[in-house]
Amino acid sequence: MTAIIIALAFGYLLGSIPFGFLLTRAAGLGDVRTIGSGNIGATNVLRTGNKGLAALTLLLDALKGTAAVLIASRYGIELGIAAGFAAFLGHLFPVWLGFKGGKGVATYLGVLVAFAWQAALVFAVIWLAVAALTRYSSLAALIAAIAVPITLYLFGLVDYAIVLALMTVLVFVKHRANISRLMDGTESKVGAKG
Repeated sequence: MTAIIIALAFGYLLGSIPFGFLLTRAAGLGDVRTIGSGNIGATNVLRTGNKGLAALTLLLDALKGTAAVLIASRYGIELGIAAGFAAFLGHLFPVWLGFKGGKGVATYLGVLVAFAWQAALVFAVIWLAVAALTRYSSLAALIAAIAVPITLYLFGLVDYAIVLALMTVLVFVKHRANISRLMDGTESKVGAKG
């Protein structure tokens, strides 16, 4: 139990590092939470017009999920699962920003890479296809996330499938406003500036 608590704490603290917020501040672009969706993730960082910063945000938000799993897994697969889930929660609810964080897609993907890179590849292909067809990042993420637990289950990775199913539910919860805007036809498209 002590090891699980340590893994959860480690994962949460790592996941709660708000890279989008820190990078835009460091670049002199102000507080990314004041533009676009008000989100700290890569899609909203892209609305600053700085593609490089958005790509770096995406990479770092993903890597914190991957790192949490890989580091904790050295002490047991259960600890890796716990740390990965906690990293995802940390990104959604970072203590440093009053528990108001991102929507979790990049960190979700980072955790998935550590769990099963093949399933991460399925996610990426679906995301790219939907985003290319619709130019809606949120819709692409939601459709890709639905496919992940199913893919993991088909691969026989039931424990991972259960955790990712819960994470998928949380991704949908965090995208409530996006879903509403998609239905209204008012959702911002990829590349739209804040």
